[in-house]
Amino acid sequence: MPASSGPLAGTVVVDLSRALAGPHATMMLGDLGARVIKVEAPGHGDDTRSWGPPFVGPAGEPVATYFLSANRNKESIALDLKDPTDRATLLALVDRADVLVENFRTGVLERLGLGIADLMTRNPRLVVLSITGFGHDGPEGGRAGYDQIAQGEAGLMSLTGTGPEDPQRVGVPIADLLAGMYGAYGVLAALHERDHTGHGQLVRTSLLAAVVGVHAFQGTRWTVAGEVGRAQGNHHPSIAPYGLFRCLDGAVQIALGSESLWQRFCAGFGIDPATPGLATNPERVGAREHTIAVVEEAFAHWPAEQLLARLAELGVPAGKVRTLDEVYTWEQTASQGLLVDVDHPSLGPITLPGPPLRFFDGDGTETTFTTHTAPPLLDADGAGLRAWAAGD
Repeated sequence: MPASSGPLAGTVVVDLSRALAGPHATMMLGDLGARVIKVEAPGHGDDTRSWGPPFVGPAGEPVATYFLSANRNKESIALDLKDPTDRATLLALVDRADVLVENFRTGVLERLGLGIADLMTRNPRLVVLSITGFGHDGPEGGRAGYDQIAQGEAGLMSLTGTGPEDPQRVGVPIADLLAGMYGAYGVLAALHERDHTGHGQLVRTSLLAAVVGVHAFQGTRWTVAGEVGRAQGNHHPSIAPYGLFRCLDGAVQIALGSESLWQRFCAGFGIDPATPGLATNPERVGAREHTIAVVEEAFAHWPAEQLLARLAELGVPAGKVRTLDEVYTWEQTASQGLLVDVDHPSLGPITLPGPPLRFFDGDGTETTFTTHTAPPLLDADGAGLRAWAAGD
C-alpha cells in the first residue's frame, strides 16, 4: 500500500537491489513515507529470503528473520529482467519513479539493456543510487563486495578485537548498513537539489567508501600524525579511563572524556588524581595498564548495579553491556519508537526493530510517520503494480 504521510510522502522508489546495503537504504526511505517498490527475481526473490536459520512461520512458508530486518514498508513485484514483457513493466515503473536504487556489479544493467544513462534519459527527474563493493572505477572498480571482506579491506577489522593479532568483524554487517545509510543520505540531497534544477542525478557509494567514511579520528591519526591505529580491546586509544572495567560480579563501562569528570570520579572513589601517571589524559593514556588497574581496584568490591548507581550519583557517564533481549525489553528502547508492531501476511502480528528518527512540530507535537507495513511476501503486490505501471 502506498505511504500516505511522512516527509517523503508521494516519492516513488524502485528498488532493484538485494541483500542488505541497497535494501537498507530503501527501507530508510520507506520509513520516511516513500512508496518503495521492491523488484525481485521470480521464484526465489531477494537472496536474504533464504538466509537462515532462523526461519519462522509455517513449515511450508518459512520466513527468514534476516529478510524481515531490511524490508519493512515495501511492496514486492517479481520481474525477470531478461523477459521483454517484464522489462517493459520495469521501464514503466521507472517512468513513474523519483528514485531508483541498484547494487548490481558494474556493467550488469547495461548488458540487460537497462543502462543507468538510458534510464535517466527516459526520466530526466530520476535520482539513481548505485552501490558497489569497492567503487565503480579505479584499479579495482567493479570488484565484488561482501560485508566482511569490506570490513577487512577497509581497515575496520584491524581496529576491532582484543589486540593487533586478533582482528574481529563487527557483530552486524556494518559495511553494508553504512553504505545503505550514506546512500539514503545521498538520495535525499539529490532530491533536494532536483527541487532547484528539475533534474535528477546519479549518486554512487560503496562498502569501501562507507567504512572509510567512518574512520573518524583513526583516519586522521594516520593521515596527519602518521600513526597506525591497532585493535586494543575495550579501551579507547586516545582517552583514559574510557572503556570496560571489571567489578565484583561483572563489568561496567565508563567514559571520562574530560579532566573535570576525572576529578569528580577520583573524589568519589578515593583516588588521588595527582598520582604520577594519572594527572593528565595523555599521561593516563601512556600508562593505560596502570590506569585500568587503578580503576578496577577501586571497583573490586562493588556489585555492578550498586556501582552504576554510584556512578550516576557522581554524574559519571556509565553503562552496562546489555544482551539484545535486554535491549528490546528495555523501557527506554520502547520510549524512543524503536519497536514497531506490524501484521505480517503469514506470521500474523510481529514486532520489528523500528526506525531511528523522530520528527516534531515547533510546538513539540510528534509528527513521526508511524504507519508501518510488514516486509512483503514475494510478488505480493505484483498484480496491482503491473496495473499501476500500465496506467490502469
